[in-house]
Amino acid sequence: MKKILSGIASIFILSTLGCAGGHTTSRVYPLSKTQFVYKQKNGVEKKVDLQGQDFIVASLREKGADGIAYAIDRDGVVWWAAPISSGAKGHETPSGIFPIFRKERFYMSKSHPDPKGVNNMDFSLWFTHQGHAIHMGNDEGMSHGCIHVGSKGASTMFKWAKKGTKVVVTREHYLPFVYYDLLKSGYKASSVKKEHIKEYLKHMKPIKPRM
Repeated sequence: MKKILSGIASIFILSTLGCAGGHTTSRVYPLSKTQFVYKQKNGVEKKVDLQGQDFIVASLREKGADGIAYAIDRDGVVWWAAPISSGAKGHETPSGIFPIFRKERFYMSKSHPDPKGVNNMDFSLWFTHQGHAIHMGNDEGMSHGCIHVGSKGASTMFKWAKKGTKVVVTREHYLPFVYYDLLKSGYKASSVKKEHIKEYLKHMKPIKPRM
């Protein structure tokens, strides 16, 4: 069992890849650990149940969300979680339910290259064709739209996730639905270091799993 909360792009024309801002009109609302309502940008709502599938939930680093990414296996067990950062204002990460379509162990953003020539998108899991990926990065520094995970978390997620694995990106709190899972995995609220998570835990009301 991985230590819970251990610290927890863009395909443009001509194959220019990097992070990019996305629309924020789509919304995803968790109903349970595996069930979500996906309100698409055209206003159509669709209920999605990912029970029996491996999937990732990224509750964005925004007000009203967790700033945490979670890995849920096909047995419905949340076995891993880590803090994240996401798109800054004007570069917001789009919410939605997306399949991972590409994996890159080593990668340098072509739209936002590091001036020192250091790879800045290693362990990339690409989930939109507008350039958004989960990848290794500063989980305190807001991004151009990608989801940044610390080095240990990014490596763990990359090894586990496969092409086709669903990524649920939400602007809502997901932690209440999985809090009891985390406790079973050895999670201790007293070990949380991120201030925004500590503050939320003070008044969060966990949702007990259905029997």
